Amino acid sequence: MTTGRRLETMASRPPNIYIIGAQSTGKTTLVSALGQHFSQPRTYCDEPVSQPRIIKEVARNILRSHHFTASDIANSKHRALELQSLILEAQSELERASLPDWYISDRSGLDPLAYAHRYVGHEAAKQLRQGEAWKDVEKRLGTGLVVVCATGGDWLIDDGIRLMPKSKDDWMEFQSIFCSLLDELEMQYTILPSSIRDLASRVDFVLERWKHR
Repeated sequence: MTTGRRLETMASRPPNIYIIGAQSTGKTTLVSALGQHFSQPRTYCDEPVSQPRIIKEVARNILRSHHFTASDIANSKHRALELQSLILEAQSELERASLPDWYISDRSGLDPLAYAHRYVGHEAAKQLRQGEAWKDVEKRLGTGLVVVCATGGDWLIDDGIRLMPKSKDDWMEFQSIFCSLLDELEMQYTILPSSIRDLASRVDFVLERWKHR
C-alpha cells in the first residue's frame, strides 16, 4: 500500500529531464554540464532539491556488451530491432533503479522508437510501443521535461561506435522523426536550437524550461 508520505514525495519530486535527439547534437556534453550545475544546492519551486541521478551511455553500453556493430544495424532489420528493444529495456531498468530520486537522462525511451522507425520502419516502432518496457518509460517521459537537441552546425563527428547518418540531410531527418513521434504521442517537448552553441547558454535554456515544467 502506498503511504501518504510516499505520495507526497512523488508529487514534490522535480520533473525529470530528458535530453534527446539525433547523433552528434551535443546531448552528452549538455547532460554532463547539467549534472555539474546540480552538484551544488539548487531549488525547484522555492524548495531545495536533491542532486539528480544521471542516466547516460545506455545505447553505447548495449552496443558493446552485446557486440553490435554499425553494419549490423544498417544491414539487418532483425538486428536493428533487436538492438533497439534491448536499449529500451535497459532504459526502463535504469529509470526504475533511479527512483525515488529524480534524474537527468542522456537519451530516453523514445530514442529506440526513433531508431527503429528509421532503420526498420514505422511498424517496428509501433511494435516496441506494445511492450512493457515502453509502457513503463512512457508514463515518466510524459511528465518530464523533454528537450530535443536540434541538428545542424558542425557537430556531426564519427566516433567509430555509433551508426552515423549518411549525409547532413539524413542527419536532419532524424530530428523530424523524433518530433513526429512526440507529436503522435501527444507529448510536450521543446527544441534546443543548434544556433545556441555556448554551453552555458544551452544549460540556461534547459533550466529555464525545467523551472516552469
